[in-house]
Amino acid sequence: MAKGFDELHTLRDELRRRAREEAAERARREAAAAEAAREAGLFRAAVADAVPLPTSDRVIHPPPARKLLPRQRELDEQAALAASLSDEIDIERLLDTDDRLSYRRPELGPDVVRRLRRGEWVVQEQIDLHGLRVVEARDALTSFLAQAIRRERRCVRVIHGKGLGSAGREPVLKGKVLRWLIQRDEVLAFCQARPTDGGSGALIALLRGA
Repeated sequence: MAKGFDELHTLRDELRRRAREEAAERARREAAAAEAAREAGLFRAAVADAVPLPTSDRVIHPPPARKLLPRQRELDEQAALAASLSDEIDIERLLDTDDRLSYRRPELGPDVVRRLRRGEWVVQEQIDLHGLRVVEARDALTSFLAQAIRRERRCVRVIHGKGLGSAGREPVLKGKVLRWLIQRDEVLAFCQARPTDGGSGALIALLRGA
């Protein structure tokens, strides 16, 4: 019998404990709700005089993507330009027929070549094609001219050699370099180099600006 009373007391204590916990939890929730309501009221009071911004129909466009020029594409374009240069064009009518064959675009006056021969433009870059095979020389010259334009070089020297080591001691590259240069839009004029700059084994070329 005593054992039964003890169990009843234990059960009663447990129920009372749970009741106290539930009452405390209800009080906590009610306090939290009251605080939230108070803060909401304070916010509404603070913005009571605020005026909504008018609706804007302005469209904000994202910045354009940066255009990239892949290196391989640039190499392909240079290769196409090199392949388009002909070794067979007739250049006799395009060259000034003197002992130092020279060339200038029709829109330029003859003083351009005279000034080029006198060295009034400083040679800023040069390429030595001496000893290269024809295809190698053409590709190298194409790449050299493209790079010179990008680097804003106006006066360059192209060394083609005098042909002393060629069969028949003929300057094989000389005639081809003349043809290649005439076909390039960036070449405004050229003439044989002065003796101190290579003489008959080199050309001095004037290039257009970038």
